[in-house]
Amino acid sequence: MRFEFRPMTEADARAMTEWRYEGAYAFYDLAPDDLAELLGELPAYVAATDETGELLGFFSFGPGAQTPGGHRAGLYAEGALDIGLGLRPDLTGRGLGQSFVRAGLDYARTHVTPAPAQFRLSVATFNDRAIRAYERAGFRAGPRFTSAVRGVETEFLLMTTDPPGDDG
Repeated sequence: MRFEFRPMTEADARAMTEWRYEGAYAFYDLAPDDLAELLGELPAYVAATDETGELLGFFSFGPGAQTPGGHRAGLYAEGALDIGLGLRPDLTGRGLGQSFVRAGLDYARTHVTPAPAQFRLSVATFNDRAIRAYERAGFRAGPRFTSAVRGVETEFLLMTTDPPGDDG
C-alpha cells in the first residue's frame, strides 16, 4: 500500500474521532474534544491517505507528540523530532505498520524544517504490535516511564532511531 500525506482537514479530524479500536487498543480512541488539537498549529498533524485520497491514518510532529510523564523523566532532550501516529482501526494488525511508519518518517525528512536527523516516539508498553513495527522501521527501545492518560497512569516506552553516523 502506498501512503500519501496532506494537511489535516476538519473532515479528516472528525472522521478520526469516530474511529474505535478493539479491546485494550481502545486506549487510542479519540474524542470530539480532541478536534482542537488535531486541527491546531502545534502539534503539526497530517492526514495519511491512499492514492485516491481515502483517509488511512495520521502523523503528528513536534512537542505535541510528547507526554507529560516523559517531560517529568527528563527524556526529551534536543536533537530528535518527536512523532505520534495512528492507523485506521480496520487497517491495524495487517502488517502495514512498518511501511506506514517509514512513509511518515520519509515525509518528515522532506517536509519538516529543519530536516530531522533522528526520530523519537512514546508508545504504551502493552502495544507489542506497534513496538514490533517500530523496531522493524529502525527504532530502538529506550527507557520506560509512566504518564497519565485520561487520569490513569500508563507505562510507556521511549523509542528512538539512531542518529546519523551511529552504527549502533
